[in-house]
Amino acid sequence: MNLGKVIKNGILDENPTFRLVLGMCPTLAVTTKAVNGIGMGLAVTFVLMGSNLMVSLLKGYIPEKVRIPAFVVIIAAFVTIVQLVMEAFAPALFGALGIFIPLIVVNCIILARAEAFAFKNGPLPSLMDGLGMGIGFTLALTVLGTIRELIGNGSVFGLHVLGSGYDPALMMIMAPGGFITLGILLGVVNKLTMKRKD
Repeated sequence: MNLGKVIKNGILDENPTFRLVLGMCPTLAVTTKAVNGIGMGLAVTFVLMGSNLMVSLLKGYIPEKVRIPAFVVIIAAFVTIVQLVMEAFAPALFGALGIFIPLIVVNCIILARAEAFAFKNGPLPSLMDGLGMGIGFTLALTVLGTIRELIGNGSVFGLHVLGSGYDPALMMIMAPGGFITLGILLGVVNKLTMKRKD
């Protein structure tokens, strides 16, 4: 199995946000700032890599009938690690992401990759699948957060780039702005991938 292709698949071909349209709840909720997108993306990447690796290593011991509950227990262990580390070392980010950190346990991206990939493949490809999907998710959230923060606050990563005279469009950092931005980005990505296939 080509590991580079597995990673590229998660970043481009099956990007969880822009191609599979998975994980929309945290995508829309936390991307009011670019830094929040990076924080959530890195947390999900860690959980994806860890849970994919463990599911792949334990697949021979997990009975078919209880595989989904077993996946949830494995994922919950990694989410607990992320939550405790973030609370200890990045309390501001932990506060900004709030309830969406523990909700990573039931994030459809992570459950889908455990079921569709890790349960059917070896440890190294599963680890690389988690890395690729995590990078793709992180990039998507960061792009979305950057656009929303720039238009909604006039800043990027907290640095004011549009000057003091800029009148921010506050709707962009609210829920409607998230839906509008995501819709436009989905359209752009679909248009670009259609051209690439032609």
